[in-house]
Amino acid sequence: MTKTQAVERAETYFDDGRFEADLARRVAFRTESPEPGQRPELYRYLVDELTPALEAMGFACTVHESPHLAGCPFLVATRHEADEGPTVMSYGHGDVVRGYDDQWSAGLNPWVLTTETARWFGRGTADNKGQHTINLGAMQAVLDARGYLGFNAVLLFETGEECGSPGLYDFVAANRELFAADVFIASDGPRVQPHLPTVFMGSRGALNFTMALRLRDGGHHSGNWGGLLANPGTILANALATMIDQHGQILVDGWKAPPMTDSVRTAISVLPVGGGAHDPAIDDTWGEPGLTPAERVFGTNTFEVLAFETGNPQNPVNAIPPTAIAHGHLRFVVGTDVDDLLPALRRHLDAYGFESIEVEPASEPMQATRLDPTNPWAQWAITSIRETTGRDVAVLPNLGGSLPNDVFADLLGLPTIWVPHSYAGCSQHAPNEHVLPDICREALGIMAGLWWDLGAGDTPPR
Repeated sequence: MTKTQAVERAETYFDDGRFEADLARRVAFRTESPEPGQRPELYRYLVDELTPALEAMGFACTVHESPHLAGCPFLVATRHEADEGPTVMSYGHGDVVRGYDDQWSAGLNPWVLTTETARWFGRGTADNKGQHTINLGAMQAVLDARGYLGFNAVLLFETGEECGSPGLYDFVAANRELFAADVFIASDGPRVQPHLPTVFMGSRGALNFTMALRLRDGGHHSGNWGGLLANPGTILANALATMIDQHGQILVDGWKAPPMTDSVRTAISVLPVGGGAHDPAIDDTWGEPGLTPAERVFGTNTFEVLAFETGNPQNPVNAIPPTAIAHGHLRFVVGTDVDDLLPALRRHLDAYGFESIEVEPASEPMQATRLDPTNPWAQWAITSIRETTGRDVAVLPNLGGSLPNDVFADLLGLPTIWVPHSYAGCSQHAPNEHVLPDICREALGIMAGLWWDLGAGDTPPR
């Protein structure tokens, strides 16, 4: 058997409908980790769905509890073929964000895979059930073609990624011996362009926080008290205006990104952003000035106001509200002092006279990571994908989004290679989440080629 035959077997898995059937079955699990009532579904996905599939591939599977009080279960699957062979660690997450069932377009259901010619809809199709289904299907294709993988594998599936991966770091730290490997290869996030094979080696960090102003216990009639009582919504809006201007430029000292290195700027300079059929139009005047669109999303820090509430937006009344709250979100690159992000905001607000606004983290931050594109494992993966597809590969020093990659890159010290199978317009985290079926088919071939090459013996020194 040859690499070409392994790739063809992976493509046949798509063509004969088995991939669609597997994905449809997995989408049907309502693994909404932000919903405490769906916790049993997380276990069902690991125990009833993934474990039988992995055991059929020769993996030994164990479900572990999270060490975090609010954590979600983990599945560790191992297949050991030879002590002298390379070991790959891979990862996926079986949980999804809330379904928002009533917000999907007519005829669509987040828990039913709905296939159209150009798009396949369902919650988790892009993030992340579709992506790890591709990787497992491609691994099975190599087993079918070669009779063995040619490498050892340890797979980690978590079910709390959409809640910030609580307990993941501590679980891996306490079980390092389970994850001894030479390289980390997994899939999540979007390609740079829908039909441009992409590799990224890290991700921006993320920090979510709340800003709250509580002035009194209840609302008061605006006719009787307007002009006499401070409005917390107005005060909080003014505070936000000191943090980011009307063009999206960050104004908080300590939140600016460190200067880009020449190697990072060079890698980013050739990356296209947006322009796809389902992509939103880029606002050219938004964000940090003097940067290209690619530099703004991959090479610098960004701040977003995710939600702002004061009074009763659904049923407003003529009253001065007692409280206001804003939910903020920072993405940041390597070199940013994450420990000083909220202290810097506190100093900023105090300097502008907003001492009464409370600032609290909403979750533990995800750390920023980045592997140099010249790393031997990165070059090996890029070469494999280029040979399989016969096309150029987009190489990102880091993803614009955030992943718990610090667990693998920093804690375990592994070179981390991510091969995304989705695209930026996939509506992940929103109604109408979907994947593009032609990308799924190509991705199956790409991953079969990667797994084949990993077992062919021509890999970087261990």
